[in-house]
Amino acid sequence: MTPEELKHYDGRAGRKAYVAVSGKIYDLTDSPLWVAGDHQGEHQAGCDLTEELKSAPHVRAVIERFSVVGELNQPPEPARGSGSGKVWIVGAVLAALALIIMLTI
Repeated sequence: MTPEELKHYDGRAGRKAYVAVSGKIYDLTDSPLWVAGDHQGEHQAGCDLTEELKSAPHVRAVIERFSVVGELNQPPEPARGSGSGKVWIVGAVLAALALIIMLTI
């Protein structure tokens, strides 16, 4: 399931309440602490809560008690430092130097 698809499982209007944590998607629909997809006014279902769980007052084992219903498929991140920008800059500098040399000859 993609993050966009996960958003539809927000626990509102009779929909299931799913959250993602570390790539796994958990079904919190039947939890009395997740009424209408809301967890005590702090968190909303339909989201990736991996970062929020790091500062939660309970241990991760609490979320792991719920059924896993799938995996969160994150879109691949663009490659960093691929060098294409650097190559363009080096090429532009070399072209400028060639032009300067030609004009001074």
